[in-house]
Amino acid sequence: MRQEKYKVQIPDIDYWKRQIKCQDACPVHTDSRAYVCAIAAGDYEKAYLIARGPNPLASICGRICGAPCEAACRREDFDGAVSIRALKRFVSEKFGMESEQYDKHPLGLIDRLGARQHDDCRDFEDISHLLKGFKRPVISADAPTVGICGSGPAGLATAHDLCLMGIKPIIYEMEPVLGGMLTVGIPEYRLPRDLIRAELEVILSLGAEAVNNCLVGRDVSFPELRKRHDAVVVAVGAKRSRASLIPGSDAQGVFGGVEFLREVSLENAPRLGPRVVVIGGGDAAMDSARTALRVGTEDEEGDQWEEYLAIDAARSAMRLKGREINILYRRSREEMPANQAEIREAQEEGIQFHLLTAPVSIEKNESGAVRGVWCQKMKLGATDASGRKRPIPVEGSDYFLACDNVILAVGQSFDLSFIGAGCEDLQMTDPEHITCDPMTGATSAADVFVAGDLAHGPRLMIDAIASGKRAARKIYAHLKKKIVAPRTIDSHETINQYHREWGYESLPRESVPALPPEERKKSPSLVVETGFSETQGLRQAHRCLNCAVNTIFDSRKCILCGGCADVCPQHCLKLVSFDRLQGNEAVDLLIQARVEDPSSVGGGAIIKDESICIRCGLCAQRCPVGAITMETFNFKEEWIYEG
Repeated sequence: MRQEKYKVQIPDIDYWKRQIKCQDACPVHTDSRAYVCAIAAGDYEKAYLIARGPNPLASICGRICGAPCEAACRREDFDGAVSIRALKRFVSEKFGMESEQYDKHPLGLIDRLGARQHDDCRDFEDISHLLKGFKRPVISADAPTVGICGSGPAGLATAHDLCLMGIKPIIYEMEPVLGGMLTVGIPEYRLPRDLIRAELEVILSLGAEAVNNCLVGRDVSFPELRKRHDAVVVAVGAKRSRASLIPGSDAQGVFGGVEFLREVSLENAPRLGPRVVVIGGGDAAMDSARTALRVGTEDEEGDQWEEYLAIDAARSAMRLKGREINILYRRSREEMPANQAEIREAQEEGIQFHLLTAPVSIEKNESGAVRGVWCQKMKLGATDASGRKRPIPVEGSDYFLACDNVILAVGQSFDLSFIGAGCEDLQMTDPEHITCDPMTGATSAADVFVAGDLAHGPRLMIDAIASGKRAARKIYAHLKKKIVAPRTIDSHETINQYHREWGYESLPRESVPALPPEERKKSPSLVVETGFSETQGLRQAHRCLNCAVNTIFDSRKCILCGGCADVCPQHCLKLVSFDRLQGNEAVDLLIQARVEDPSSVGGGAIIKDESICIRCGLCAQRCPVGAITMETFNFKEEWIYEG
């Protein structure tokens, strides 16, 4: 009978870094584990400073981050990920820019960040490395300048880090307010506007300047921008809805999702009738649907609402219920790309989902206004290029859904028409994409860089922040003629008398508290999530497994008794013979160095499945010869400047 082989490797620094799965998954490599553990210890200020270290928009991320850290969280494989995003909000409200302590002294925050002691895992994205290399941020009068097109997450992150490196950023924003899609694309019930302003204040205090109501291509040409500055960053967001191919989409009362959200954010909300259909299944569709539910009350609609109600008696009942919102999505709930919490909250608010349903056409009335949408039921077929099952029309399943407005949230596109003539050295893949290195933002033009979705395609806000920080480093290297590279220093520290809190492994994940559905619909500015209380925050922080803690085995002491494997509650340890190990050359050399004849009877090794270890420490307690220790892994990456 053929015995199972086990793939093994000798741990190196990259191996230990990957074990901290939340940090490894974060695009700016926030040591989420460290700030969650600091919360569990009651040190909220330390927790905030760790969260803010690599992330200039940490408080905003505490509200709306897509949280790739939670998707990667080891605890997700057991009973639900640690509530990392909500815990970031918890400490940001206590010590972030939105708190009483820092709102009037933003540069005091920078000083505190620079004074942090090294007791967490710091990637070179962390602000402490910048402050160490450039001391107190001061931008001289003759400093090089960088023009940044767009004040969204990518543009703001670029500006933040450039300021710390002594380079002057000038942000050009087409809207009357800063923040890009944070301000005009994300509803206020998810992201309060005063929080955005608080985060912006820090960046402006560092020396960044901003020019509002300035549309590049209209108020200043792109070639002129290149003449004004030593470098230019194109960090424009996808602020235009993708053109619809649905017949009738030119009807009066049809809006693009991006444009609809923008108008609401700028307090120019369009009038909506009693029935609205939203087409799409992403975050923009959820935001559009939930915003449509909130804008315009019966009193505000006045005569127009009365006119709608006069159409038929059935609609008169809506006066008592409020607006009816229907979402059409051509795939199933499992395939919806929108955040699951947003979907759940939309359902709680009474929004109706028509899944496996595709729009066929939009029907107009005699005046050219929307009368309704013809729909067709779908079924799922084979997997397509997106990795999802392809929707296939069900013959004879057409039906009509009456409505007064349609919001199309089926994709977004970039408007790069401002590039124009005079930029022939800037290569473009097509009219909507600039050819660039997605990791650095560098383009074919030495002075032009790209950041955000335009550099790497549609991703999360935290990806845009990471992209902006990478672009800032590349710009510094370009302007100063230096190579910027990281150097890693790591350490393993033995934890004496290691123990975990009683019952930590059985604490359940809790949903973030929110206003009751009927309460939250009263105003577009009422924030839905109310956040964790201190009791809840502490309880949720104690769920963290602390994946920087590792079990370290000393083969010189081990007697291969198997006691550690016997006591392990997750069965992640195994005692196996050498002939069942499958590794690389380094593994073979190690075995040969320790054992004369690996095939001899009695030879073996302890192997560990890291994916299911809960860091309980029982194996170390059980070992009769002290061959197992619990150790904390720490590292820091510092910048090296060459050239």
